[in-house]
Amino acid sequence: MSERPAGQRAARVMLVLAWIAALALATHWFADWEDGRDNPNRQPQSVHGNGYIEVSLASSRGGHYVLDGQIDGRTVTFLLDTGATAVAVPQKLAGELGLKPGAAVQIRTANGIATGWRTRLGLLQLGDIQLRDVAALITPGMDGDEVLLGMSALKQLEFTQKGGTLVLRQSTSMQ
Repeated sequence: MSERPAGQRAARVMLVLAWIAALALATHWFADWEDGRDNPNRQPQSVHGNGYIEVSLASSRGGHYVLDGQIDGRTVTFLLDTGATAVAVPQKLAGELGLKPGAAVQIRTANGIATGWRTRLGLLQLGDIQLRDVAALITPGMDGDEVLLGMSALKQLEFTQKGGTLVLRQSTSMQ
């Protein structure tokens, strides 16, 4: 049995390393592509007009409106939910954000009745739209780290939907 020359072994090692690097890059690219389909609004763009700020959102592949925003300066992912009375923050995430639980309240969820806690969000930000002192609920039993963007925030905005795009508009003439 003869041994391969050192040059052939090095070439074979380099070929294997090149394939590993190509697979790693492809995996990374497809993961980013898949994330973009789940949340196409990672960095929502704002449009400033005469007396308003608008943020346009594309729907996700599931038809939902998901966007990244901030609560008290910390980045979170919101799921727009016009059926939710208030902004709903999962209990684990609320702890990470430092939200203080207030009065206990019975809340109706898809899984039945649960006890949540009232809280206030000092600053909720969606692109350049800023909402201050927003009523919210800390909700136990919510899996994941998506915050439901309910009507306690949305009632402060105008919103319209057309063709897979949702536009949030904040009037700036009263600020």
